[in-house]
Amino acid sequence: MAQAPILSWEELSLQQGSGWLFRDLDLHIGPRDRLALIGRNGAGKTTLLRLISGEIEADKGKRSIQPGTKIVTLEQDPFFTGYDTLMDFALHGKDAPPRHEVEAIAGQLGIDMSRKADSASGGERRRAALARALASDPDLLLLDEPTNHLDLAAIDWLEDWLGRYKGAFVVISHDRTFLERLTKATIWLDRGSLRRKEIGFGGYEAWMEQVYAEEARAAEKLDAKLKIEAHWLERGVTARRKRNQGRLEKLWEMRAQRAAMLNPQGAAKMKLVADDVKTKSVIVADKVTKRFGDRTIIKDFSLRIQRGDRIGLVGANGSGKTTLLKLLTGELAPDDGTVTLAKTLHGVMIDQQRSLLAPEKRVRDVLAEGGDWIDVRGVRKHIQGYLKDFLFDPGLVDARVGTLSGGERSRLLLAREFARMSNLLVLDEPTNDLDLETLDLLQEVIADYDGTVLIVSHDRDFLDRTVTITLGLDGSGKVDVVAGGYADWQKQRTQRVAATRSAKPAATVAPPAPPPPPKKAKLSYKDQRDYDLLPGRIEELLAQIARDEAALADPALYTRDPAKFAALTKAIDAARAEKDAAEERWLELAELVEG
Repeated sequence: MAQAPILSWEELSLQQGSGWLFRDLDLHIGPRDRLALIGRNGAGKTTLLRLISGEIEADKGKRSIQPGTKIVTLEQDPFFTGYDTLMDFALHGKDAPPRHEVEAIAGQLGIDMSRKADSASGGERRRAALARALASDPDLLLLDEPTNHLDLAAIDWLEDWLGRYKGAFVVISHDRTFLERLTKATIWLDRGSLRRKEIGFGGYEAWMEQVYAEEARAAEKLDAKLKIEAHWLERGVTARRKRNQGRLEKLWEMRAQRAAMLNPQGAAKMKLVADDVKTKSVIVADKVTKRFGDRTIIKDFSLRIQRGDRIGLVGANGSGKTTLLKLLTGELAPDDGTVTLAKTLHGVMIDQQRSLLAPEKRVRDVLAEGGDWIDVRGVRKHIQGYLKDFLFDPGLVDARVGTLSGGERSRLLLAREFARMSNLLVLDEPTNDLDLETLDLLQEVIADYDGTVLIVSHDRDFLDRTVTITLGLDGSGKVDVVAGGYADWQKQRTQRVAATRSAKPAATVAPPAPPPPPKKAKLSYKDQRDYDLLPGRIEELLAQIARDEAALADPALYTRDPAKFAALTKAIDAARAEKDAAEERWLELAELVEG
């Protein structure tokens, strides 16, 4: 028997300006629901979360909630102004969580809650907001882009926490992998209506295609030309997705070619085209090393990047991604080795610059300096047609930037930067605040770009769909060079760990083991104590390492406080050594227990 909902909205309606943002929506949330909230930028997803939480009132409709139900929201951009430290932020308000619960989750996330709020990075603020939300013990958790600014380790931790969470949650996210792993049902906010299907996000795209196909057939039967025109966006997305199948096949071919060139076994074959490879090379790194104080960030790194390569950089915060990116683009000089850039290289950097888009400017001012035409990499296009290419309603040409949603501003920034002449594109966390349709578009634009692309991202699915080579950093200075995307890098790491563990017993030539005793001996008191306590100690060390690496991620730390930089570096090395020893000890004891 289905459980009664803990929260319901009936005939929910909300006006926006002179029209309705949505009208007569029915929504029911059960006590264990795991809901993905899907919709384009501007569809009203965040507004719907605020209506669910009771933060704003509807113009029409009835909201019902079970008595005692606690709702907690993780906002996309929490407001930190007025708080001295991150802990002050976490403990504010009448519904603030207990301090010890915040400290426990903050420790697992590796965040120092005594950090000043006004100087904290985006990643630190996101972790602090997570610590506050998760420590509040909610019955219903509303998550708006929870993985923004988180590194891969923190995303894995959050996925594990939500997997064990006993309450219900509704999540808005562009991270396909995150949604596929966690959600069990999907609510789709589309053109003012709300649909629900009891499938996780993994089945959403097939469901969407089915809905649009049925609508298209109905529109053709009615010969509703205006209605068909209103659906140009959705049908365009469908067509693009079909074209993307061909692009994915091309991506796999490119990965196979690069794998042959990176693989030592392919060296003999590649000698035949050595001259051609040199002419195609745009960035050549040869035995590059970079240090900050006593810490080696990048060690003995070599790679020849060719025209058309799509390079993804992944790793935890503080592992050296930004340093490596600056080395490859010539912004930073190596301590040892060389980085050679082609003389004809001309790059465009796209990072988190939404704040630089003046809110009072019109869309045409941003794209075409107030005119009607824009030069798109040497080709003249009408601004309204170009807006349509980037999934905007052409009628928005005179809209003020300040009226656009955060995702629409990100899309506008992409449209402006992609128009510029370049043969090197540098993307720093490009997927933040983008909806799924825009991510499809971004993947298409990257695939069609005829230059070289460098991408720093924590979006695993996005990397798997776009890059030909992944550079994986673990913070030790070593850089893994893998042909393929994030999944290929993870597979290589798993295989390497397994190979290392299986090879360890063979490394030591031991005398023949004596025959086993007739009865297995129990663990000694010390062994049993280590077996019980070491897992907890390993977790503490991992949290300490994550916390110290997050502090080291501050690019100005070495200049501002070299003593603290050195102390953190030393502490990280010591914690890693202790963690490795603890893991080895526990594995030995586990083998005894299993034996």
